[in-house]
Amino acid sequence: MPSEVSVDELAIAIAEGSWVLDVREPDEFAAGHVPLAHHIPLGTIGENLAAIPQDELVYVVCKAGGRSMRAATALEEQGYQVVSVAGGTDEWAAAGHELSFDASL
Repeated sequence: MPSEVSVDELAIAIAEGSWVLDVREPDEFAAGHVPLAHHIPLGTIGENLAAIPQDELVYVVCKAGGRSMRAATALEEQGYQVVSVAGGTDEWAAAGHELSFDASL
């Protein structure tokens, strides 16, 4: 099972240039997301594996942590280095971190 990191650990990772994957649905992503997140909805990860880097740690985030853990588990089984973000985007916002409304990377 993949490990989890806090939203504060994610903020540090983003500042260091880490790759963030948001697995929420398009409407959720458009309503606000972690800055610099790449958007691939959970149901489409299998067909978008080539877009996810295999040579670096990937931070997976969703709304509250459930979908990101499912995605991280599936990616880990495919050989990816991943961690799930505990509390997800809800916790990110609650902790006072800024949301982005930019289009997906």
